[in-house]
Amino acid sequence: MANLTTNYLGLDLKNPLIVGACNLSLEPDIAKKIEDAGASAIVFKSLFEEQINLESMEMEDALHEYDERHAEMINLFPNLKHAGPEEHLEKLSSIKKSLDIPVIGSLNCINPETWVEYAVQMEQTGVDGLELNFYATPGSFEKSAAEIEEEQLDILKTVKEKVRLPISVKLSPFYTNMLHLISSMDAIGVDGFVLFNRLFQPDINLETEDHDFPFNASQSSDYRLPLRYAGLLHKQINAAICSNTGIFSGDDIARMILAGADSVQVVSAIYKHKVPHIGKMIEELTQWMEVKGYKSLDDFRGKLSKEGVKDPYAYKRAQYVDMLMRPMDLLKKYPQV
Repeated sequence: MANLTTNYLGLDLKNPLIVGACNLSLEPDIAKKIEDAGASAIVFKSLFEEQINLESMEMEDALHEYDERHAEMINLFPNLKHAGPEEHLEKLSSIKKSLDIPVIGSLNCINPETWVEYAVQMEQTGVDGLELNFYATPGSFEKSAAEIEEEQLDILKTVKEKVRLPISVKLSPFYTNMLHLISSMDAIGVDGFVLFNRLFQPDINLETEDHDFPFNASQSSDYRLPLRYAGLLHKQINAAICSNTGIFSGDDIARMILAGADSVQVVSAIYKHKVPHIGKMIEELTQWMEVKGYKSLDDFRGKLSKEGVKDPYAYKRAQYVDMLMRPMDLLKKYPQV
C-alpha cells in the first residue's frame, strides 16, 4: 500500500488532499462527511472583515429605519452593537472540536490592526493553523505595487509576532514578481504558501444590461499555473508549498507532487462532484503510485521541478517558443479552411 503521508505547516497529514476554505465547512454534518471521505485537513470558511463591516452597517440601518417618525419618539430600539467576528469564531471552534483531522482558520482583513485582532481571536479557538488571504484589488492610481507588497509584508510580520500558530499565506497570481514576494515572505518565516486564490471576477448580462455575479469555480486546465510555481519554488524556499486551483483528480495531485508541492487544496471539485469524490481522488493517486512503483510521496516529490529537470526551459516559455519556431504545426492542429 502506497504511503501518502505528508507534512504541511508542521502538521503530519495522512495524505496531501486538503479541502480549502468554502461554505461547505460551515455545516457540521458536511464537514464530518469530508473527514470521513478521506480529506487530511480542512480550511474553515474565510473570515472577511469586509463582510463583518457590511453586516454591521446593514444592522445599523435596519435599527434606525423608523427613528424620529413621531415627535415623542427618537428611536424604537435600544442601542445594539454587531457581534463582530464572534459568530464565525464560535462556528470555527465547534467544527474544530467535532473533527479529528486538523482544522485551519482562514482570514482576510482590511485594516492592519484588525488582521492582528482577528488572528489572535482565531488562535484562541484551538485551530491547528492560520491561513492569511493576501490579495489587493487596485482601486487607486497613486499606490504603487511596491507599497501594496510592503503593507502585506508588514502585516505578516506583525501577525507572526502575535500568534504562535503555524501561518500560511494564500496569494493571488496578480503580483508583478511573484517569486520576489514569496522569497520576502519566506524570509519573515511564513510556514506555507497556498497558490493561488480564486478572485471574484464580475460579468455583464447583455439581456438585462446589468452586472452578473457568477460563482467563480475553477476549470480542470487551471492547474497549470500553480504547477509552474510549485516547480519553480521547490527547494528554493523553506516554507511548504500547497497547490490550489484546477485540481480535480488524483492525476492532478500527482502532477503537483511531481512539480514539488507538499499538498493540494480542492474546492471546486467537491462542489461539482460531491464529497465522496475526495475518496476517488485519493484512490486514483494511490493507483498511479502503485503502477509507477512509488512507495511514498517523497519518492517522486519535485522529480519534475526546475531543480529536478535538466531542461532549463521547462518552466519558461518553451512551448510558446516552440510554436513560434514551428508555426505550421499549429495551423495543422487548428486548420482555418
